[in-house]
Amino acid sequence: MGSQQENPEAPVVLNDPVPVRHPGRWISAIIILGVLALFLQSLVTNPNFRWDIVGTYILDTKVVQGVGWTLLLTAAAMVLAIVLAILLAFMRQSENPVFRWSSWAWVWFFRGTPVYTQLVFWGLISVLYPKITAGIPFGPEWFAVDTSTVITTTAAAILGLGLNESAYLAEIFRAGLKSVDRGQEEAAEALGMGKTKIMWRIILPQAMRVIVPPTGNETIGMLKTTSLVLAVPFTLDLTFATNTLANRTYLPVPLLIVAAIWYLVITSVLMVGQHFIEAYYGKGVDNLAPATINPAAAKAAGAAPSAAAGPASKMNFPEEEAK
Repeated sequence: MGSQQENPEAPVVLNDPVPVRHPGRWISAIIILGVLALFLQSLVTNPNFRWDIVGTYILDTKVVQGVGWTLLLTAAAMVLAIVLAILLAFMRQSENPVFRWSSWAWVWFFRGTPVYTQLVFWGLISVLYPKITAGIPFGPEWFAVDTSTVITTTAAAILGLGLNESAYLAEIFRAGLKSVDRGQEEAAEALGMGKTKIMWRIILPQAMRVIVPPTGNETIGMLKTTSLVLAVPFTLDLTFATNTLANRTYLPVPLLIVAAIWYLVITSVLMVGQHFIEAYYGKGVDNLAPATINPAAAKAAGAAPSAAAGPASKMNFPEEEAK
């Protein structure tokens, strides 16, 4: 007290805070680092991984071609699935009961049966239907083509993957559309906007914030699901290529590592793309990226209240003007 009286301008220390200690963080970090060190040691010292074989086949021609076919199957199947899913989501919300129940039946069937079973079915479609014909039912046929010439193994793989995925994406898109408040559509209708314009300019941009994350997950899942196209049978994808090399060299472990490395690389690229798409549609909401502000509009909005507030302030406080 004496020192404070002698120097009244000295700051008064009310308390001396002590940082909260978190021993659990340090213990968990040490355990994780220890496990990681043991894992890295095993990767380096265990000769059974055969990293020399991994380096030999990581850029093998068959492996690189398998990566290309895997990307092609993933992209084609997802495009087909997205187109069908958008149509199914709109049908599910339609006032037409035929559309609603047809959409529900589609989702029920393709989501309720294993994708492997569907791929086997599409691989045997030419056995079930040897020819694709067009004509009048129970009447003359206009033309007929062999099913095997139209639905090749590549087409069968894309159809099997895409139709199965459309059932899952349809529910994702429906959830995204329902996440937008009904008042948004009513306000747009009050402004005289048409149904199509409301959907593309009002509803979908807001729904994409909900649709993009699970769709990105489904795309990554589709990339790995292509490993099942052997059921068609399709024999050009990455998994089949590495398995063929493993059977030839009798070294399955290093070839599995080769496939895993390629899947991890592609998945990482897809995750980066998903991040930027999420940031784009989450502007002003998810705090991932700031919303774009038009400088001219901001200046006009800032000037309007000040101009309107000037006369009001003079009317409300006449004594200030007198001063």
